[in-house]
Amino acid sequence: MGKSSKDKRDAYYRLAKEQGYRARSAYKLLQLNETFNLLSFSTPARVLDLCAAPGSWSQVLSRTLPPGSKIVALDLQPMTAIAGVVTLQADITHPSTLPLIAQHLEGKADLVICDGAPDVTGLHDLDEYVQSSLLLSALNLAACALRPGGSFVAKVFRGRDVDVLFAQLRCVFERVTCAKPRSSRASSIEAFVVCERYAPPDGWSPGLEKPLDWGVPTHGGAVAREVAAFVACGDLEAADSDATSRLPEVNVDGRKRESIDPVQPPTAPPYKRAVEMRKALGSGVAAVGK
Repeated sequence: MGKSSKDKRDAYYRLAKEQGYRARSAYKLLQLNETFNLLSFSTPARVLDLCAAPGSWSQVLSRTLPPGSKIVALDLQPMTAIAGVVTLQADITHPSTLPLIAQHLEGKADLVICDGAPDVTGLHDLDEYVQSSLLLSALNLAACALRPGGSFVAKVFRGRDVDVLFAQLRCVFERVTCAKPRSSRASSIEAFVVCERYAPPDGWSPGLEKPLDWGVPTHGGAVAREVAAFVACGDLEAADSDATSRLPEVNVDGRKRESIDPVQPPTAPPYKRAVEMRKALGSGVAAVGK
């Protein structure tokens, strides 16, 4: 959770700090849950959180799921520990990751979630392609870890060919929906695919040793496409994530609102080296100018 001027005036950024979440993205999962009841388990559940750092979605899971649930959070970056969550530093595309997950999850997952995204370049076609590749990598792992009937939720960048991606997801899920939480900025091409009722084809055994290309059937040489239902999640009266807004002076419990520092800064941000190099370059330029 950064401190840019846009972040400071965003209501969800400030609410996340007040309620102890590591990032404003926690409200995206909460609003998806309002619409799809993803976390409404009557008995302890097994949930896998992919690309989990800094851990806001895992925090939502730990606060929402029934006591005794198994939660495994996985990311290439190290994560600060979360109560009730097993955090693993591993690659979602490597075959050795699957037995590591099975060891801690102790069975097939009821739900797999992935809020991962690449460092965007601003070139939309490239960003959409890389995001789709990341989603399919997460899907490959989810196909190995999910129980039949389970659900899968992942971030997607909506582009001109996103209907092909929906068709790929429909190969293994009975229902695929494209959802846009209220806390996701309307100016962003970000959305989330909510895939329900996992139903792998008969005789198919997924694995990470030989990842599938997730090809889709063709009709007369044309690639099969599918239009997924689009759903807006969250109360329409909730704060607009694109607007400058003021929160009430007091909380619902009557306490005065106070701004606090970020709950958990990035443990090892991927841009740290770039910032250091930029500072060094700036110092060098200043020295030459003198």
